[in-house]
Amino acid sequence: MSPPEDSPLSARGIAIEALVRVDDGAYSNLLLPTLLRGSGLEPRDRAFATDLVYSTLRGQRALDHILLGFLTRPLGGLDADVRVALRLGAYQLRAGVAPHAAVGETVTAIGRRNPRAKGFVNAVLRHLAASGPPWNLPDGDDVSSLGIRTSHPDWIVERFIADLGQLDAAAVLESDNRVPAVTLRANPRRSDPTQLADELRAGGIRVDPGMLLPDALVVSGVGDLAALPAVSEGRATPQDQASQAVVIALDPQPGDRVLEIAAAPGGKASAIAERVSAGRSALGRSAVGGSVVGLDLHPGRVARIAQAATRLGLDCLFPLVGDGLALPLRPGSFDRVLVDAPCSGLGVLRRRPEARWRLDSRAPEQLAELARKLLGAAAEALRPGGVLVYSVCTLTMVETLGVDEWAASALPRLHDLPPPGAPWRRRGRGALLLPSTADSDGMFVLCLQLG
Repeated sequence: MSPPEDSPLSARGIAIEALVRVDDGAYSNLLLPTLLRGSGLEPRDRAFATDLVYSTLRGQRALDHILLGFLTRPLGGLDADVRVALRLGAYQLRAGVAPHAAVGETVTAIGRRNPRAKGFVNAVLRHLAASGPPWNLPDGDDVSSLGIRTSHPDWIVERFIADLGQLDAAAVLESDNRVPAVTLRANPRRSDPTQLADELRAGGIRVDPGMLLPDALVVSGVGDLAALPAVSEGRATPQDQASQAVVIALDPQPGDRVLEIAAAPGGKASAIAERVSAGRSALGRSAVGGSVVGLDLHPGRVARIAQAATRLGLDCLFPLVGDGLALPLRPGSFDRVLVDAPCSGLGVLRRRPEARWRLDSRAPEQLAELARKLLGAAAEALRPGGVLVYSVCTLTMVETLGVDEWAASALPRLHDLPPPGAPWRRRGRGALLLPSTADSDGMFVLCLQLG
């Protein structure tokens, strides 16, 4: 049951609506901005709604563990809107929101949506509020305790411990529940990092240099990124530092012909195009013409590459629908190829909060097999002496070192180039960046050259 379409929703009402739709399969990062733009909420309330949605999704297992002590039936047996309202209220109480607001306003929000649920949600949340804080969570180092405390499925905890070791696994699991930094990349054809930082600060936005890349601008107090003039006018692009670092590892030069496989939604492809683009930049620097093909299998996602190219004024970026396993391109025709392979995404769980609950434990092995095939196809597109970079935003051994070991055996004409240095960690011939290290996404990168 949903509220009438002409009924304005509070921040908590928006949060319940978003959480119900995510429960039904929607993606929070695509859904929530759309809901907020049509909500009429003030910026402060939009920010509150955003925190409610993402933090409730990240903390789901821990919240469910707390709530189960106050229910006589499993959460899975409740209607979706009741279930998410209970989690929403529990998150607020755990975060220190005053009980009268955490309980009362959440009950009002669910009452507008589902009047029959109001009494039940009220009773459970009031009982919960009366019993704490604190609410006990297991404090052991066993898989189940760590999974409940850090709110991850057991299989992810087991995978991290096996692949990273106990200490690094615990650090990554904890970092997954932090709010990810918002980072901007300046478009060098229209601005530079110093000018952009000054402009943003003049507008009341806090700007800090990146821990990983000094030219990356870590911002806070932005609000709707799409409405930020620097973004809407194509002078900046939201992109995490780790993704920006992958492009630096590829090192595209003016005049290069570059291919990115699995390029959507276009963050890396557009960054590459900014570096190889033809003509004279807005800052008066000349450049030699190059071109970038951003290839992806899905037409809807390729459209997002085209949108990025238009917004940034990149006429050298060519979106292309195609299969990376059967490239519709002439072999040996590219100076550089980036394989931004589909992966389990275990390095970006704080940015994709519902992913940890949706991923199948078999996904890393299945996606590693796909990555190997994509690498083999990508190698055929390289000219002699060309550079191939493999990157994945995950941390599993099978998708990082395992793919590297396969490439060393199956693609002997590709020899390794030096990987990024600290804070990246050497893994095989490549390098791994943990999200707990530089307050960035987790990433693996492998740089190869066709000899």
